[in-house]
Formats: sequence, structure tokens, C-alpha cells
Amino acid sequence: MNWWHWHTEPELIGGLLLAGWLYALATGPFRERLAPGNPYPTPDAIRFYSGLVLLYLTVGSPLDLLGEVYLFSAHMLQHILLIYPVAILIITGLPSWLADAALSPAPVRATVRFLSRPVTAGILFTVVLSGWHIPALYDWALRDRLVHNIEHLTMFLAALGVWWAVFNKSTSVPACGYGASILLVFCIAVAKVPVAAYLTFYPDVLYPTYELAPRIYGISAHEDQIIGGALMTLLAKFGSVFIIAWCFYRWSKEGKSEEDLRYSIESLK
Repeated sequence: MNWWHWHTEPELIGGLLLAGWLYALATGPFRERLAPGNPYPTPDAIRFYSGLVLLYLTVGSPLDLLGEVYLFSAHMLQHILLIYPVAILIITGLPSWLADAALSPAPVRATVRFLSRPVTAGILFTVVLSGWHIPALYDWALRDRLVHNIEHLTMFLAALGVWWAVFNKSTSVPACGYGASILLVFCIAVAKVPVAAYLTFYPDVLYPTYELAPRIYGISAHEDQIIGGALMTLLAKFGSVFIIAWCFYRWSKEGKSEEDLRYSIESLK
């Protein structure tokens, strides 16, 4: 099979174009109606559109077929890209007034408020990420394209809940305090350790699809599984350390430690 394949499915390309078009309308022709007097949010737009491009490169480039058919490590890299940089770029690409406009319907606001509570977001993220690595579910996703898409969608949505709690600029459903953000990021990093350790140190190949796949790059299926587990550990830990360091920096720079600590404790309830 030729793995150098770019996905051009209408639902993927159409969904990305629709998201970009709606963002362009909101920040362009409709900006005066949504946020009178606000300039075009150039830094936010760069992050949002970069997130869309990286999203396509993650799920639409040859990396997708490489991970689906040949290499577990490529699939793990795909997941890390999806739940860290892609989700964070999308969230941080929403200016506060646009986020508030999107949350104006009461049911949407209530749903986002519930799903982005640190405890709820952390539990959902951990359950979704860990659950999909159960061998039966993971291999099912590799064999069924629809299930594979559902796997990626649920991981992405769970990641959006976490990073909304940490990075969003909304005033109607604000991010939790820096203290709660640090605790949330630390907890999800620790919660991934058992899965990563299981993948890295399990003595046999967990997923039949990769065991039976043609070997490329001269590595065995078991070596590939070890590399995938190591990628999950190292890249996720690097991302977590960077985010925690950013939270500490912003917290100390704003000089609101006592006030933010109280808010952080309240946001965990």
C-alpha cells in the first residue's frame, strides 16, 4: 500500500473550510456588530488559522495513514499533536468577544461551563485518552474508518475542555485561576503515566494490526510500540512542563497570588 496519501474527504476539507469561513465572517464583516470599536485580532487569527492548518496536517496528511496502517508511534504522535498544539491554538485563537458571542445561548454556555470545570475536564480527558488505548477499542479504530474518526474527535473535544479551562479568554465562562490550571495540568500528566508505562514496558505487541503490518524503517512492531509509549511520555510531559511554567510566569507577573488562589480553589468545586 502506498502510504503517501493526503485525505481529501468532503467532511474533513468542508469542516475546516467552514470553520475558517465562520471565523473570517465573525472577525471581519460582523466584528462591528459583535465587538464595536475592536480592531482585527491579528495575533488571535494567526493562532486560530495555524490551528486549522495543523489540524489538517495531523489528520489529513500521510501521517494519518502511516499511523493507521503501519506505525503505532506515528499514531501516538498524531494524538499528541491533536490534544496539545492543535487544541491549544484553536482555544487561544478565540478573542474574548468572539468566545462570549459563541457562548451567548444559555444551553451552550451551561454545557461549556460544566465540561470545562477542572475536575470534569480532567476526568473526561483521562477517561477518553486511556479508554481508547484499551487494545480491543484501539484496534477497532484501526480497522474501521468511522470509529477512527470518532476516536480522534472525542480526544480533540476532551482536550478542548481541558485547554478551555486553562487558556480561554471568555468573560462569561472564564478560565480557572492559575493555581487550578497548574493543578489540572499536573494531574492529567500524572494520570497518563500508567497508560504510557503500560505501552512502553509491556513485553508483547498489544495491537494485532501493527503486529501484522508490513514493517518499514527497519523497526519491529514491539520496538515501534516502545517508541510510541516513549513519545507519549516525553512529548506530553514536555508540553505539561511548558504550560505549568507559563502559568507560574503569568501568575507571578500579575501579582495576584492571594486573590487567584482563592479563585482557583473555588473553581475546583
